[in-house]
Amino acid sequence: MSDSGPSTSAPAASTSAGTDDRKTAALTAYRQALKQHEELSDGLKRLRFGLKDLEKDYDKTEDDIKALQSVGQIIGEVLKQLDEERFIVKASSGPRYVVGCRSTVPRHKLKQGVRVSLDMTTLTIMRVLPREVDPLVYNMSIEDPAGASFAGIGGLGEQIRELREVIELPLMNPELFMRVGIKPPKGVLLYGPPGTGKTLLARAVAATLDTNFLKVVSSAIVDKYIGESARLVREMFGYAKEHEPCIIFMDEIDAIGGRRFSEGTSADREIQRTLMELLNQMDGFDHLGKTKIIMATNRPDTLDPALLRPGRIDRKIEIPLPNEQSRLEILKIHTKPIAKKEELDYEAIVKLSDGFNGADLRNVCSEAGMFAIRDDRDYCLQEDFMKAVRKLQEAKKHESKIDYSAV
Repeated sequence: MSDSGPSTSAPAASTSAGTDDRKTAALTAYRQALKQHEELSDGLKRLRFGLKDLEKDYDKTEDDIKALQSVGQIIGEVLKQLDEERFIVKASSGPRYVVGCRSTVPRHKLKQGVRVSLDMTTLTIMRVLPREVDPLVYNMSIEDPAGASFAGIGGLGEQIRELREVIELPLMNPELFMRVGIKPPKGVLLYGPPGTGKTLLARAVAATLDTNFLKVVSSAIVDKYIGESARLVREMFGYAKEHEPCIIFMDEIDAIGGRRFSEGTSADREIQRTLMELLNQMDGFDHLGKTKIIMATNRPDTLDPALLRPGRIDRKIEIPLPNEQSRLEILKIHTKPIAKKEELDYEAIVKLSDGFNGADLRNVCSEAGMFAIRDDRDYCLQEDFMKAVRKLQEAKKHESKIDYSAV
């Protein structure tokens, strides 16, 4: 009876050991199957994303093939609407047609003068095209005034206030003028010696208001072909009206705005025609419209009186040479980013720079930096600025003097 205990416990132990082995094997197999399942799921996801990319490539290729196989379209101009479905259109080649309109084209946009594309065979209006813009006018609009601000202009507080009254108030708060019952000015003339900040003021106004900005160099408008200059002026104002609010800045206006006279060459007469078109365009837009003009010149005495009369250029702002206090403000603005070892004696530099304009003072800072580089230093000293002022004083002796009187 004593031998029966061990003989029964041995099979039980072996049975439990076999069960543990099977459990371990099953768990291992399960983990492997789970891992394979996860790998297959990841692979399936990648294939799905790859399929989407392939579908996009397929659609793009299909569109490219259609574009290559499709026939081009004719450009035309709407002359008149006859009824809901028919329009008189002038094709770019010259002849006029009575044509239909595609169902997806909005009818309310098909007004006189609108550019459209026509099907090559049926001459049906396929789509409305944007207004044609002269490349010269488009290049004027690329000018970006960003970066300019009133904080970067020193010594012109009164001029900035006057300019903002003329340009900023009518654009931001036109109801103020309507309440008082007056018409806001259409434009402003900035005049004064070169280098005093006329262009910088105009750029700062446009950047502050976040408006469209057309920078026009007046001499670039003049064309040798008769009528081209006047057409450019029309294009310029048309573009500005379509992209309101817009500021047109005409630099060196004396190039086309000089006094008219009876005698002269054909080139002089073309400039006079350009001026007449400019006067006509300035008379043509609304006082409370969102197109404003800023003109700049350093020769106000040569401008035509018709251009300067109230109703066209209502405000004339003189930008004078900076006085001692203004030069101090300008100098502090330009020396701010410059590496300096010690605090500068601004008063001494300002007293030595009598007759300097804003551009001269910026040049003083550049020359001081050049002296530092020449001495193999990475910072500027007081002596560098003093030497720079003396150097520029010698250079300014060669500049001609022009006397400015208030316009």
